[in-house]
Amino acid sequence: MPVTKPMPDPEASLPPWRPLLRSALDKQGRSPQARWLQLASLAEDGTPRVRTLVFRCWAGATVLDLLTDRRSAKSGELKGLAPLELCWVLPRARSQFRLRGHRLQLDDGDEQRALAFHWQALTPRGRALWGWPAPGEPLQPEGPFPRELEDDAPRPEHFELLRVQLQRVELLELLGHPHRRRCWRADNGWQEEGLNP
Repeated sequence: MPVTKPMPDPEASLPPWRPLLRSALDKQGRSPQARWLQLASLAEDGTPRVRTLVFRCWAGATVLDLLTDRRSAKSGELKGLAPLELCWVLPRARSQFRLRGHRLQLDDGDEQRALAFHWQALTPRGRALWGWPAPGEPLQPEGPFPRELEDDAPRPEHFELLRVQLQRVELLELLGHPHRRRCWRADNGWQEEGLNP
């Protein structure tokens, strides 16, 4: 009788904070806000900027994908290995995750495959945002501001992937007394460290 190998545990290769994040997300239910993260970065003049982006998917155990418009200021601010931080507030779980890392640079083939995947994964209403005029420019009320872009709509050149490699994760849990704060760092093998809240 052949011996079958047990299926590997998918969480065994994940850093210890990933199941905690998933549990907090599960508590949010199907709320669209559960996918909203705030991105903090520095503008070219050194002043801080914060924007809200939508989490798209995990591209690895410690790598996540976000989408942006190449015509926006943040695209230029996040060139190379510019540091960034994401804040993911999950109120039903009373949890705040701070995800620190940098943008990953992909070779052209990998980037094109990822862009094609994300473009097709968007709903027609989600795609429509990339049919709007350049963000931050003076408003021209006559548009165009399409409500939908169908599946066969060509992917615009300014549809941009922001793939983030995480290097540090902090979790603040606003439960109990005192609150609980922990962090994990890639440079110490994602070992948990307790912090004062």
